[in-house]
Amino acid sequence: MARVYLGLGSNINPEDNLRLGVRELDWRYGDLDRSPVYRSASIGFTGDDFLNMVVGLNSDDSPAEIHQQIELIHDRAGRQRGSNRCASRPLDIDLLLYDDLIVEHPKFRLPRSDVLKYGFVLRPLSELEPKLVHPETGRTMHEHWQDFDASGHPLVPVRVIL
Repeated sequence: MARVYLGLGSNINPEDNLRLGVRELDWRYGDLDRSPVYRSASIGFTGDDFLNMVVGLNSDDSPAEIHQQIELIHDRAGRQRGSNRCASRPLDIDLLLYDDLIVEHPKFRLPRSDVLKYGFVLRPLSELEPKLVHPETGRTMHEHWQDFDASGHPLVPVRVIL
């Protein structure tokens, strides 16, 4: 059984779409460990603020199978795919970590670079699993968050009933 971490975000009807994402993941994988939810400004485009969180789960599915399930959930949320990755979206679920695997796949990379690049991923992940070791750096998520400069992209905790 693998330990898997997923990032969830939405800036179109975000509370409802995060609920949908959590409900769908819970139905597929059982009880999820959930981080707090944070509001942050969109990055790379002008759009409404995002709500973001991280969930942890256990699964026997391969990373490719989990990626397929994520795409089904995106479809259920009405996500439209296009060439512009920097755009508003009802739901965005990213496969962040799968145990300590380091993988280059045509559709995803493990660990996902967003883990160390964006505070809206790193902060909730570090709060959910502070002692989790990043497979490439050998440092804990807590250590990474302590060294992260979040001043350019502040996060605001939001109470969302999921």
